[in-house]
Amino acid sequence: MLTYPEIDPVALSLGPLKVHWYGMMYLVGFGAAWWLGILRAKLPNSPLSAEQISDLIFYGALGAVLGGRIGYILFYDLANYIEHPLNVFKVWEGGMAFHGGLIGVIVAMWLYSRKLNLRLFVLTDFLAPLVPIGLGAGRLGNFINGELWGRTTDVPWGMVFPYAGDLPRHPSQIYQACMEGLLLFLILWFYSRKPRPTMAVSGLFLICYGVFRIVAEFFRQPDAHIGYLAFGWLTEGQLLSLPMVIAGAALMLFAYQRQKQTS
Repeated sequence: MLTYPEIDPVALSLGPLKVHWYGMMYLVGFGAAWWLGILRAKLPNSPLSAEQISDLIFYGALGAVLGGRIGYILFYDLANYIEHPLNVFKVWEGGMAFHGGLIGVIVAMWLYSRKLNLRLFVLTDFLAPLVPIGLGAGRLGNFINGELWGRTTDVPWGMVFPYAGDLPRHPSQIYQACMEGLLLFLILWFYSRKPRPTMAVSGLFLICYGVFRIVAEFFRQPDAHIGYLAFGWLTEGQLLSLPMVIAGAALMLFAYQRQKQTS
């Protein structure tokens, strides 16, 4: 069994101002997306210029934060936020949902694509490879917060998490950081280095994230107030991820079929 490295969730205190590691992970994600976006903008046939990347990240960040927070409230803990509405603003305590953030980013990209007079999927294909580093950083933030821990286990790398009892558990946040962060980034970055039909990169993002999330949920402890939805194993995260896989497969199939018809 490994020892959980108890890290103060507060990275920096300046009087009454407290900077949390969880919030810092968002800055890492957005900063990495901006830097990678600059690199992609320099590639031949890029739909965006380097000067437009800052606006792209601003729109994406706004959609991710608002969508992620609203999605968590609606999908995971609506009753609690109705009872304690001011908790909506306590984002440093966690409470962000990827699937809500995804919807928020799609809406933001639709608005930005209209401003640039670009097709939506041209923009999402450009954005998709920039996202995983932020997803991985967010999972590291969950690990530092000691939240979203895994199910009990007897594997040698199991950890006893604060507030999760005395039994060792899977460090599922690290699993997700590796799959949804590092592995997803490598897949999308190298796949998108060559010209692909419009919608294909976006479709691959949906497929890979959905599959990785479904797998990770088998190791992650479901939220106590939700539990398993069916069969003694189906979780809310898996239920929300399955449509992503289906939609991603449909996008890739349509993209390559259209390319074949026009070639």
